[in-house]
Amino acid sequence: MPIDVAAVRAHFPALREGVAYFDGPGGSQVPDVVADAVAATMRSGISNRGSITASELRAEYVVKSARQAAADLLGAQPSGVVFGRSMTQLTYDLSRTLAKKWKPGDEVIVTKLDHDANIRPWVQAAEANDVRVRWAEFDRSTGELPVSAITGLLTERTRVVAVTAASNLLGTRPSIARITPQAHEAGALVYVDGVHLTPHAWVDVESMGADFYACSPYKFLGPHMGMVAARPALLESLRPDKLLPATNVVPERFEYGTLPYELLAGTTAAIDFLADLTPGSGPRRTRLAQSMQALEQHESAMRKRLEAGLTGVARLHGSPHRDRTPTTLFTVDGVAPVGVYRELAARGVNAPAGTFYALECARWLGLGDSGAVRAGIAPYTNESDVDRLLEAVSDIAPR
Repeated sequence: MPIDVAAVRAHFPALREGVAYFDGPGGSQVPDVVADAVAATMRSGISNRGSITASELRAEYVVKSARQAAADLLGAQPSGVVFGRSMTQLTYDLSRTLAKKWKPGDEVIVTKLDHDANIRPWVQAAEANDVRVRWAEFDRSTGELPVSAITGLLTERTRVVAVTAASNLLGTRPSIARITPQAHEAGALVYVDGVHLTPHAWVDVESMGADFYACSPYKFLGPHMGMVAARPALLESLRPDKLLPATNVVPERFEYGTLPYELLAGTTAAIDFLADLTPGSGPRRTRLAQSMQALEQHESAMRKRLEAGLTGVARLHGSPHRDRTPTTLFTVDGVAPVGVYRELAARGVNAPAGTFYALECARWLGLGDSGAVRAGIAPYTNESDVDRLLEAVSDIAPR
């Protein structure tokens, strides 16, 4: 069943401002139910987690509910879900923890397709431990990262392969499920950046084979925080630095300080909202499968409409591919990307310009540090939004 986009849009107060938002890849707008869940938690009697007072039990319920919701979204185990301030923070924490087992001469693999949050933590951990960094390069003309680009770099000394599940700049989706078996055969762990994939596709971490899967609720209609899913047994084998009184229980041993209960409640609400994008019944994981399939169809249709309209008016980077997220990167000849950004903003269209922290990717594409304009489709994007962007770009483009 297709998504009722008008009904979805009615839940987003921000849309009342009349802006067409194409900046979801940097952070989506938030539905009313998420804001309500955050506010309700902050208004409630709540204390540090415990098992005695009502307020302690309420906090415990919020945390457990969020872990279960995240597990349902990703196809993971609740006891393997780690929450943190951001994906970047969690990746730095885990890179330092994993590096404790590295030895001089070991190797890590990163890609030029990735967001810097899945590059720099590994590069810096490698530099601090006399570990070699090997770079996987993608095809500049198509934006595709061949499986062989990574598997051809694997050796018996490879300790970690850090790879994106979807490029936040181009939307390219590497075949993680084909990379992980070969990485594991070489004895390496695979750390997957799922920040840009999770808002747009059905995710199954187990079938993907990822050892760690990181994502950010604020990219899929939730509040600003990050989370990583991993096998509980793998987390049990790791010893992060922690405060002496802090629990050593997994996954809490990786969570520093008191968790933001209101944000966890908002994350649960966002996942429930995604599960209910289409009518359905049954377990949340089942409803998510149905909703995310319908969402992919809607967002793909909007992307194709957008890219068809931009053809001949702007230069598209990367190439159409069935395994892309609804993300379009483009430039307009004769107009600086930031100039296009400003002109679009003046017309009530939010499609920002830059490298969006995918600095290596932008440089590899020849876009330098100024990058390009990025338009991302979201569940609330409709044909009117797309047509407004196309009309604005047509006005901006030199005749």
